[in-house]
Amino acid sequence: MFSLRPLVLAAFTGLLATFVTSASADPLSKTAEVDFYRDTPSRSLKGLATRSDGRIVAGPVVSDLAGAPVKEILWSLAPSGSDRWLVGSGPEGKIHVLSVDVATRRFALESKADLEDAHVFAVLALGGDRLLAGTGGQGGLTLIEGERVLARLLLPVDSVLDLLALDDSTVLAATGNPGRIYRVDLAMLSGAGLATEKLSEPAALAAKGVTLWGEVRDRNVRRLSRRADGSVLAGSAPRGNIYAFAAGGGNPTLLVENRDAEVTDLLSLPSGDTYATVVFSPGSASGRITRPSPAPSAEKESSTPPAAGEPPTAERFAGRSALVWLPANGGFPETLATRAGVAFYRLQKRGPMLIVAAGEQGELVGYDLVERRSLTFAGTASTQLNALLPLDADRLLALRNNAPGFTLVDFGAQERRELETRRIDLGTASTLGALRFDRLRGLAERDLGVSVRTSFGNDELEGWSAWEPATERDRSWRTSSPLRGRYMRVRISAPASLPSDFAVDRGSLYHLPQNRRPVLSDFRFFSPNLALVPGAQPPPQVTTTLGQILNQPKDNPEEKRRAPLLNSPIVPAPGMQLVYWSISDSESDAVIATFSLRRDGDTAWTDVAVDTALPYAQFDTSALPDGLYFTRLVVRETSPRPASERLSVTFETDDLRVDRSPPAVIEGTATVVGDALVVTIHGRDALSLLEGAEFRFNNGLERTIEQPVDGILDGQEERFVLEIPRAEVAGASSVEISLYDAALNRTSIRLAW
Repeated sequence: MFSLRPLVLAAFTGLLATFVTSASADPLSKTAEVDFYRDTPSRSLKGLATRSDGRIVAGPVVSDLAGAPVKEILWSLAPSGSDRWLVGSGPEGKIHVLSVDVATRRFALESKADLEDAHVFAVLALGGDRLLAGTGGQGGLTLIEGERVLARLLLPVDSVLDLLALDDSTVLAATGNPGRIYRVDLAMLSGAGLATEKLSEPAALAAKGVTLWGEVRDRNVRRLSRRADGSVLAGSAPRGNIYAFAAGGGNPTLLVENRDAEVTDLLSLPSGDTYATVVFSPGSASGRITRPSPAPSAEKESSTPPAAGEPPTAERFAGRSALVWLPANGGFPETLATRAGVAFYRLQKRGPMLIVAAGEQGELVGYDLVERRSLTFAGTASTQLNALLPLDADRLLALRNNAPGFTLVDFGAQERRELETRRIDLGTASTLGALRFDRLRGLAERDLGVSVRTSFGNDELEGWSAWEPATERDRSWRTSSPLRGRYMRVRISAPASLPSDFAVDRGSLYHLPQNRRPVLSDFRFFSPNLALVPGAQPPPQVTTTLGQILNQPKDNPEEKRRAPLLNSPIVPAPGMQLVYWSISDSESDAVIATFSLRRDGDTAWTDVAVDTALPYAQFDTSALPDGLYFTRLVVRETSPRPASERLSVTFETDDLRVDRSPPAVIEGTATVVGDALVVTIHGRDALSLLEGAEFRFNNGLERTIEQPVDGILDGQEERFVLEIPRAEVAGASSVEISLYDAALNRTSIRLAW
C-alpha cells in the first residue's frame, strides 16, 4: 500500500474498511434504579414500609403523642396493669405512671415516686401497687408500695441495669461495674429499711434478701431474659457477649462472643428461640448514644436537669447493629440482619415480624421471619427510641429521647399512606422520562399516586422544582411536561386501606442525559516517514460468561476502535505523515471527524480525511511545498441522535511542519590535538530543529552525538563536537559526517586529516 505515491493531497492509505464501524445501536437514554429500601429515609415514611429487596410494603402509622413537655431523660418503660405503664427517668430519679389516650393520641404522666438516686435505669411492676426500681450512680434497689418507699438497698456496684421477675417473690437484678446478677427475695427486701451506705459483705446482703446469683468477667450485665426451659440469658457490655445461666445460677456458658459491643435487648419466645440486638461501636460500646453519666453521688442536687427545649445532642453514630437469633435446643447463633449507622435498642415480636426500636434518626426497623428480609418503618422526630412495648394486637408504645416523649406505632391505622425518597443522583443533568415499576401487588395502577421533583443542585432544601404529579399510561408514570435536573425525588402515595399482600416493586426511571459536546483528549503527529498498517478487527466473541455481564462495563465505541489500532505495526514509509487523535463523548454518541490543513499564508483549508470514524489519518507529503501548516479537527455527532440535536465542535490542533530540505553544513573540521582527534560539524536548517550528527570512520568505528556544544538542543543552527582518543581511530584516515534534522532530513560531508 505504501508503494502508491498519490499526487493528490490527503490521500488515505489505511485499510479503511477494516476500521469503519456502524453507528452505535445503544439507546441514548439511561435508566436509574429507584431502590426504595436504599433511597427512602425512615422519617419520610408514613403508613408504608420499605423492604430490603427494594419494595414498598404496608407499614404502621408512627405518630408522636401529644402531652405536657417532658424535661427529663426517659430511661425505662414497663407495663403496670391495663393501659398504664411505669416510666423511670433522670437525672432527678423520678418514676411516673403513664396513661395513653389512643383515640386522641395524647399521653399524661403522673408522678409515682421521687427517689434518692439520680437515674432510674430499670423499673418492674410486682403486682398490686408495688414496684421495684434499679438506679444508677449508687447501684440502688428501691422497693415501693403505693407512693411509699418500703426499702432501699445499695449494692456493691455502680448501677442496676435490668430487672427480671422469676416468680411473684423473686427477682434477678443485673448490675454494672462489676457485671453481676443478684437474686432478690422481695419478702426479705421489704424489711431491709432505707440504707444510706453500700453493703459489700455477702452475709450482710443475704440478711437483706440479696444473694449473688451469677457473675461475668465483662464490666456490665445489660439485659436479662428467661427462656422456656428456665435458663436465663444475659447480655453484656462493652464486649457484647451473650451468656447462658442454668435456672439456679452459677457459672455461665458463653453462647456469643463479641468485641466493642453492647447487648441492648434479649427477647425469649415460648418456642425456645431467643432474639438479641447487639450494637457495635468503634473503640467503645458506650459511645453508641449520647447519655449523661450517672451522678457520682446519691444527692440529687449534684445533677442539674437539662433546660426545657434543650435535649442532649447526639453525635452521629459511627458503628453498626445486628439482630441475632439463638435457636431453641442449642442451635448455633445466626445473624439475621445488620445495619450500619443505626443503634438497635429494644425488640418486640408481632406476628411473623420482629420490630426493633432504634436510634440515630429515631428509626423503627423490622425483620420478616417468613420472607427473611429487613424492613424500614416510619421514624420519629427524636433521635432515639429507647423502649418498645405492645399496647394491643395492632399497636405498640415507644419511649423516645432527644427530644423525650412517647410514640404510638399503629399497624391498624386507616390513614393516607405515602413516602418520599431522598435525593437521587442521575449523574448528569437530564430530561426525565417515564417511571416504571417491576410489578404492583394488591393495588390497581390508578390507585397509586406518583409525584416527582427535580433540582440541578445537591442542596437538600433550595433549588427544587414544585412537585409534579405523574399520570399512569401503559403501566408507566409520566409528568405532563418533561422535567429536567440532575437530582430527583419521588413521592409515592397509596390509599388508607391496603391488603396484606400489598407491594410496589423497585422502580426504573428512564432519562435522557444532557447532550454534551465531544472532547479531544489526545492529538499527536508522529515522526515523518512512518506509516501504520491497520490491524484486523478481533473476531466476535462466540461465548459470553456471566462474569463479563455482571462485572464488565458497557462497551465503549471509542475503545472498540482503539483496540485493534494499538496493535497495528508502524513501518518506515518515505514521505508519509501519520496523525492520531482520541475523542471522548460523555454520552457515548457515535462521532465522526474531518481532519484538514492549511499552509501558513493561504486561506483555503484542504480536507485530508472527511467524516471518518477512524482515530487517525495518514497522507503523503511529497506534493506539499515545504513550510508551516495549520491543522484542525472538526468532530460531529451522528445517528442515532436526531439531526436537529447533533452537536459539532472544531478543535484547532497542532501545527505541522513539512520539511524535505536537508540541513546545510556551514563548517566541518577534523583536527588532531595531542592524543585526541577532535571532529567538529557546524550546520543550519531552514525549517526544522537540528537533532544530531552521526560520525562513521573508515576503520568501521561509528559514533552519534546529539548534545550540542552550547548544552541545549534547541535551535535550527547547532555545533556538534566529537572528541575521541587517537587509539580508537588508529588506521582511519577519514570520517563521514551526517547532519540530520527533526524531519529526519540529512546531509553528509567527508573530512580527512
